[in-house]
Amino acid sequence: MRERKKKSWIKQLTRVGFLLLLGVTIYFVTNVLRIKSEHGINQQAGLYWQRGDSIDVAAMGTSHVHCGVNTGLLWEKYGIAAYDYSGAEQPLWMTWYYMRELYKYQTPKMILLDLYAPARFKEDYQYDWISENIYGMRFSLNKLRMLSVSVEPSRLHQYFPSFAVYHSRYDELEEEDFNHFFWDSQEKEAFKGFTPYWKRTPQHRPEISEEERDGLSAKSEKYLRKIIALAREKGTELVLIVVPYVETNQDRRTYNQIMDIAAREGVTFIDYNEYYDEMGIDFQEDFNDESHLNYWGSCKFTDFLGEFLASHDEIPDRRGQEGYESWEENARIIRREAVDHGEGLLNSSPQTHTSDISRQLPPGGIPVPSPLPPGLSSDTAEKSG
Repeated sequence: MRERKKKSWIKQLTRVGFLLLLGVTIYFVTNVLRIKSEHGINQQAGLYWQRGDSIDVAAMGTSHVHCGVNTGLLWEKYGIAAYDYSGAEQPLWMTWYYMRELYKYQTPKMILLDLYAPARFKEDYQYDWISENIYGMRFSLNKLRMLSVSVEPSRLHQYFPSFAVYHSRYDELEEEDFNHFFWDSQEKEAFKGFTPYWKRTPQHRPEISEEERDGLSAKSEKYLRKIIALAREKGTELVLIVVPYVETNQDRRTYNQIMDIAAREGVTFIDYNEYYDEMGIDFQEDFNDESHLNYWGSCKFTDFLGEFLASHDEIPDRRGQEGYESWEENARIIRREAVDHGEGLLNSSPQTHTSDISRQLPPGGIPVPSPLPPGLSSDTAEKSG
C-alpha cells in the first residue's frame, strides 16, 4: 500500500514537473519568436510593463504620436507622466479597443487622440499596417472583438492566432528578440512609446485654405463618437489633436468636419498645423518625411504641447515622487540617444517658442488661443543648449 502511494506521488510530481517545463518552454519560445516593432507593437506591449494607474496622459492614434510626442521632454521639463499608446495608421475602431485595453490597467487623467488616420484613410478595412496594431495586445475577448471589426472573416487566418503567424521566424531572429523576459522589467517599464526619427528631410510648407467640411467615413465617425462616450464614462478629459505634419487641403476638409463634431460634443479640438510659427517649426530641419516630425521637430511640438498640458491642474508634476523612477529613466535613455546624434534632450538650434498656450473654451467647445507671451524662460534656454 505504501509502495503504491509512493509511485502515485512520483507520477503526480512528474506530471507537475512536465507541465511546469512545458509552460516555461512556451513562455521562452513565445517571447523570443513574437514580432517586435517600434511602429506600434512595442507601444502596445509596453503598456503591460507600466505600474498600474501611473500614466496621467495617454497619447493615442497613429505613428504621428510616437514620433512626435516626446515623453522624455514632457517628463524632464514638466514632470508629466505620459505614454505614447499608438500604432502606425491606426484607425479609430482599433483605437476604441485600445482605450478599453488601457482602462484595464490605467486611469489616465487625459487622453490625447491624434486624428490623422480618419483624415487620410477612408477604407473600412485597412491592412497596410494592421499587424502593428494587433500583435502587441494580449489575448482577450477585447482583442477578439477588435479583430472582428478590423479584419474581414476571409482574412482572419492571416492575423489570428498570433503564434501561428510568427512561429516560423527562426531565420529572422536578432539579438533584440532575446531581451523580452520578466528579468528585463525595469528596462521595459522605462519605455514610454516615444521612438524618434533622426533624419532631416526638407518639406514645402503647405498653404491651407479649405473651408469644406466632409470626408469622415461613417465607420470612423461611429467610433469617434464611441471614443468620446467612453472617455466621458470613465471621467477622462479627451483632447482631439492633429500632430504637425505636411497637411493637405483634403485632410483639412475632414478636420473641419471633426471640429464640428467636437463642438457639438463639448470636446477640445486642436489642429497643431495651425501653430507652425508659434512652435518655431522649420520646414527645412524639423521633418523626417512629409508625414512625421523628426526628433528636433518633436522637441518643438512637445514643448508647445507641454505648456498646454501643464495648464491643467488635474495633471500633476510627478518629478521626485516615489513610483515614477521609470519616467526619469526614460528621459535619460532619450537624452543619451540624443547625445549620440549630437543633441541634448531639447533642440539646441535657435528657434522661437511660446511659453504659454493656455486656452479658453467657448460654448462650442473649440479652443481659442489666448495671447502668447514671447520667448523661453532662462532655465528652458539652458536646457535647450
